[in-house]
Amino acid sequence: MPFSGFPRSTLYTPVPNLLFGPLLERIADLAELKVTLRGLWLLHQKRGTAPRPRALSAEEFLNDRVLLLGLKAAAEDPREEIRRGLRLAVERQIFLLYQPDPEAPEKHFYLLNTEADRQALAQIQQGKRLAAGSAQGQRETDTEEILTSPLSQRGDRGDFPINIFALYEDNVGMISPLLAEELKEAEGLYPWNWINEAFKIAVRENKRNWRYISAILRRWADEGKDDGKPGRHSAPNDPKKYLEEYKRRRGLLPEERAGR
Repeated sequence: MPFSGFPRSTLYTPVPNLLFGPLLERIADLAELKVTLRGLWLLHQKRGTAPRPRALSAEEFLNDRVLLLGLKAAAEDPREEIRRGLRLAVERQIFLLYQPDPEAPEKHFYLLNTEADRQALAQIQQGKRLAAGSAQGQRETDTEEILTSPLSQRGDRGDFPINIFALYEDNVGMISPLLAEELKEAEGLYPWNWINEAFKIAVRENKRNWRYISAILRRWADEGKDDGKPGRHSAPNDPKKYLEEYKRRRGLLPEERAGR
């Protein structure tokens, strides 16, 4: 049955550019390629903010319906193909492997081999406890809680895209590595309904850039949103004030600079 094409509402998952170049040249095994691609998608469904890494257990890979069906034709036992694909991806250092209990391979964890996750994994392996939560409520959490947090469910966000990267790419454009870090930080700092509403305001006002959106979020954090913070009252949402703050902090808007 031929593929019918991507619908207008298709969401996107950020993928490291190196995967489309040097890694794609080297990966010759179908199981490794499918495990890598599916792993990237699954990892981006996780809620994780620095220094908390996003991680997947071997069990999550082995029970993933897409991988099981996708590798069913390649071997009698698709789970063995998934295990082999994971071994190859770890050997190639696409994924980092954390083994809290070598005797329980189903409880092994896989992280993307990024600088942030390398640092987080090093701390975990040294037995350090990582801080969890936002700046408003920091607490310490143990390794088990960090690595076994469930996938975010669409139900807890209504009809929102499942992560801030999809929201940005759907409404603004491509994501650079530097911007990806800012987006991850914002997702940990602000409530999801704030983020979603800030994007809506930017789209409505045709100011589709992260600086304008982050100015909205900062103002809400500083002054309160809607009813304001206890003891303070913020005015009803007025897009002009976000534009004023953006211009005060950053100067001219991109389209104004282009027209000079």
